[in-house]
Amino acid sequence: MSKQTHSFQAEVAQLLHLVTHSLYSNPEIFVRELVSNASDACDKLRFEALDKPELYENDPQLEVRISFDKAAKTLTIADNGIGLSQQEAIDNLGTIAKSGTREFMGKLSGDQKQDAQLIGQFGVGFYSGFIVADRITVESRRAGLPAAEGVRWSSTGTGDFEVESIDRSQRGTSVTLHLRDDALDYASTWKLKELVGKYSDHIALPIRMRREEWKEGEDNTGGEMVLTDEWDTVNQASALWTRPKKDISDEQYAEFYKGIAHDFQPPLAWSHNRVEGSTEYTQLLYVPAAAPFDLYNRDKKAGVKLYVRRVFIMDDAEALMPTYLRFVRGVVDSADLPLNVSRELLQESRDVKAIREGSTKRVLSMLEDMAKAQASDEASAEDKAKYGKFWSEFGAVLKEGLGEDSANRERIAKLLRFVSTASDEAVVSFADYKARMKEGQQAIYYLTAETLAAAKSSPQLEVFRKKGIEVLLMADRVDEWALGFLTEFDGTPLQSVAKGAVDLGSLQDEAEKKAAEEAAEQFKPLLAKLKEALKDKAEDVRVTARLVDSPACLVVPEHGMSLQLARLLKQAGQPAPDNKPVLEINADHALVKKLDGSPNFHDLAHILFDQALLAEGGLPEDPAAYVRRVNALLA
Repeated sequence: MSKQTHSFQAEVAQLLHLVTHSLYSNPEIFVRELVSNASDACDKLRFEALDKPELYENDPQLEVRISFDKAAKTLTIADNGIGLSQQEAIDNLGTIAKSGTREFMGKLSGDQKQDAQLIGQFGVGFYSGFIVADRITVESRRAGLPAAEGVRWSSTGTGDFEVESIDRSQRGTSVTLHLRDDALDYASTWKLKELVGKYSDHIALPIRMRREEWKEGEDNTGGEMVLTDEWDTVNQASALWTRPKKDISDEQYAEFYKGIAHDFQPPLAWSHNRVEGSTEYTQLLYVPAAAPFDLYNRDKKAGVKLYVRRVFIMDDAEALMPTYLRFVRGVVDSADLPLNVSRELLQESRDVKAIREGSTKRVLSMLEDMAKAQASDEASAEDKAKYGKFWSEFGAVLKEGLGEDSANRERIAKLLRFVSTASDEAVVSFADYKARMKEGQQAIYYLTAETLAAAKSSPQLEVFRKKGIEVLLMADRVDEWALGFLTEFDGTPLQSVAKGAVDLGSLQDEAEKKAAEEAAEQFKPLLAKLKEALKDKAEDVRVTARLVDSPACLVVPEHGMSLQLARLLKQAGQPAPDNKPVLEINADHALVKKLDGSPNFHDLAHILFDQALLAEGGLPEDPAAYVRRVNALLA
């Protein structure tokens, strides 16, 4: 293949523009990214060679080599891993072939710190080389291909790249950075050793550099440091999770996380354990500090890295972690699974089930520890803030566990946090709510809505505000579904204030109950007329005690699907029951009193219903008809 020029995918071109304009606040991060890529390439070769040992090509000692040439202003990071074919070089280095690319690019804001986080999460660390280089040359040959099928890829990081065939006897890949003048500090043994120790010491493969020795000048005058032909290993070359915990510093744990998660922030928490018994495995699990851009894409592969006896098997082993904990990063190294385990076998393995259950409990324990620190007077300000940070980033995803993980439902319920009518800012737990329930209160009251603003202004809250009864406000899309799996907390039933007839029990005095009964009897004829007028919209019409200032509101039956959830399902193209809501009216409201005998009764009835629908976040079936009716009355 003669030299060919290709244009970068539009998203890559945009990404490179951001990178070359100092997107990364920490330029030395390119060492970590490129060494990590080299290590991954060796892991992939080791995995493929389980079935095809001939891929080693009489070179079974996998390693990463870092070298530099001050005169040529180059820095090279090389591996003898799986390598790239010509087409793979074009595909992998010229395009971002991941699902969610459009969403990813749309979230880039121009804010350097925020965008750096996104780019790291998206795993395009190769392009970080352009932070320090004005040209990158990649030479590679895929394991198993003949020497004549090597490939050279080259680009200045602008609009295009060149690809050509080369003869390459060495399997694997070498990435050569042509350093800019302001980045020549990286062509230095001590600088590179420092960065390897800082960012890549945990890499299980040996990272080698040429030894540097002092050479005396002629007649023993002067002298200089020169590179020899001997190569030294400059990292510990043992997997971090295999080392004793006492030998690993917090900084090393944090740097390992950043490497495997492509994150620039340290994690909120981690747990490192060796589990022995019927199933033996080591787990090193992390809770990140920030959510990835595609957290709510449940189809995205997510999970921890799986190793078997220190041999890398796969990224994103989703079978090892439930979907609602898809934000967790880390490593599981099993002593029992077969080396040729596939994703299909993972779904069926008894050992995998044990690992999944153990890892789930370990993550929940980490979250419980953070929640305890939040409530502790002895914890540091930093530790007290961690659970609040976690909840703001991942709380909505954790709620999915109520429906997905019945075995741990009670533990998950204790970790949930909500805004409530008792506070505009602080979030409260179910336990907090129970501790301040009014005497005689029989239920934990909550309200779901499409937005927090809609929840706070909902007519259904009026009687609860009047009586000083706290209501939990829920505005995440998952809330309505998730709360369907949680009927009580610690023996106290949960009650939606938008479902069924309101029953405050002993919190409502006898005079109020008697007045409500009398109003229901007095308004029977009006209720019948309203029910007839709204027979196509409302299942029933009744007088309610829940309203104070509003004329009407909509509720659904006790065990029915909320109007909000039905709308969400329809928007997602999912089937939803076409249940009609119940219209509840406030017998003391002036508008309701004017209804009976009004010449505009039919229009007023429909306006009353549509306004109640608007108040709870819905839209009238016929907005134009609603506008006509309102305009007619105004005129």
